[in-house]
Amino acid sequence: MEHAPPAAPAVRETLERLLASETFGRSERARRLLRYLVEREQAGEADRLKGVSIAMDVFGKDGDFDASTDAVVRVQAGRLRELLEQYFANEGIGEPVRIAIPRGGYVPSYELNAIRLPGDAKSVSGTVAQRPAALAEAAPVATEHLDNHAAVEPVAPAAPAQSLTRQLRFFWAAMVLVIAMLGVLILRQSNAFLGGGMAATAETAGAAGTAAQPTFDSLPLIYIALKADGADAARVASALRAGLAGFDTIDFIGRDADSTRDKSADPISFVFYVVPGPAAGDVRVELQSVATGRVLLSRNLTSAESAPGVVESNAASLLTSTVPASGAIYSYIDQSDVRTSQIGCLVLDDRYYLDQSAKTHEAAYRCLEKLVGEGTKSSLLYAELASLHLEAVTSHYAYPPDATLEKAMSLAHRAVQMGPMSPHAHRAFGYLNSRLGNTDEAIRWMRKAYELNPYDLGMAAAYGYGLIFAGKYDEGTPILGHAVEAFSGHPTWWDYGLFVGAFMQGDMKKAAVASESLRTTASKSHYLAARLIGARISGRAKLASELANELTVEFPKFAADPRATFVDRKYPADLTDRLVQSLREAGIGNPS
Repeated sequence: MEHAPPAAPAVRETLERLLASETFGRSERARRLLRYLVEREQAGEADRLKGVSIAMDVFGKDGDFDASTDAVVRVQAGRLRELLEQYFANEGIGEPVRIAIPRGGYVPSYELNAIRLPGDAKSVSGTVAQRPAALAEAAPVATEHLDNHAAVEPVAPAAPAQSLTRQLRFFWAAMVLVIAMLGVLILRQSNAFLGGGMAATAETAGAAGTAAQPTFDSLPLIYIALKADGADAARVASALRAGLAGFDTIDFIGRDADSTRDKSADPISFVFYVVPGPAAGDVRVELQSVATGRVLLSRNLTSAESAPGVVESNAASLLTSTVPASGAIYSYIDQSDVRTSQIGCLVLDDRYYLDQSAKTHEAAYRCLEKLVGEGTKSSLLYAELASLHLEAVTSHYAYPPDATLEKAMSLAHRAVQMGPMSPHAHRAFGYLNSRLGNTDEAIRWMRKAYELNPYDLGMAAAYGYGLIFAGKYDEGTPILGHAVEAFSGHPTWWDYGLFVGAFMQGDMKKAAVASESLRTTASKSHYLAARLIGARISGRAKLASELANELTVEFPKFAADPRATFVDRKYPADLTDRLVQSLREAGIGNPS
């Protein structure tokens, strides 16, 4: 029997929780696109959800938009589907309504997330066959335990005319059981790792034949398993291997997680499975937790997407969404509350760049500083500490109280010494040189970081950003723009760089769209200035007036003389002049 679709209020409530979630907190573009699609469909305008209208309404494209040459809508829709899968498999697993964007179109679909209880099934095999995809994929261990748990009291099937309230009551009853079973399993697997005791259990130590205890001072361990035949699957696996080998934020093992692995590290171990896709020639990439079997990401690549010359770009997008500190792996470990000291600090570091405030900066800085003070040898930690130290100088944070460019440069130099092949170390050194006005050196180091790992869109973004702020707008803007479009979960400094590049190229519509994405971050003078300029470009006079007032109240020194700030930040002279002129037209800055 077909069930009626969820009521509009339930859809809206789910949408608001989803938009406010941590999964979507990193992506303004994904939030904007999802809200647009759902609101238009709910308003009865599903027929308007075409590529051209989405490109114009959401991404600021003009009437000349050509979907055959500009893939922004297809790319962002693909990223949105990935984020929806991730949300409903993790923090949104208990949502009463599931929202999806079916492939082949942009019209959202909705379904009640009703979970069948064991009493509904006539047999164990029937229960497994009827299990909802979200639960079956997201927590296979827990649901298998639930299906076979003899002590569970059977629940009679609901009548066909049951209300949404009654369905939700059954749903939450099921969720209590699932959570209880999953909690037991997690406790059994995690006794060796939690409670502040990094010690292994006697059982684990006995199995290993040694009294050695895990130090829990490592990065996530990544395995790869090729479980599909054919040239397409081999190319996908090869691209993943090449990309994973270049990331500083993980320890790449390069093989399957077989029985010879160190099982004490399973809570921070993950496997990229390359398996056959649903159609002939398709290849599916699934990222799973070794400890729980939880699927963090499932991405299907068609034969066209795994073709030579294309597969690298798709692998870069996939890895950038999962492997860095901003990705799904670190997020999963953080939510599981099982982390190493390095992972915990890198999570705090990433949170600073999402919410650039003195509070988040100090938390991240103190954490990294403590590890370095304890003698932790990691070029990644030194690189991130160098960048945070520079942030303290440029943003005038109170901590550390003695922040200087020289100290930041010393930390960056140490990072390069410790990791001569580290992309993060080279990027940090390039960033420092950019701040010192050493344009050529900055570009050289950032280019090297990009070359060391072209699969990390963060390195591509940094290189494009560096080119833009070296005055090479025509070179840097396309590189940064590609990174922004390929990775929806990017930090806001990418959007600021894209605003500057598009602004200086004369693409005012793209500049206005990029500036709009800055509204989700902490208040900064140059971000507010960009938003003010973008509002004036878009003809939003009321918003421009509000932003001008906010800029004057919150940053009176900047509002009186924005040129001084741009000069202090080593902006190119032509960029400084254009920004100052635009702000002056908005009533910001001295007319002299």
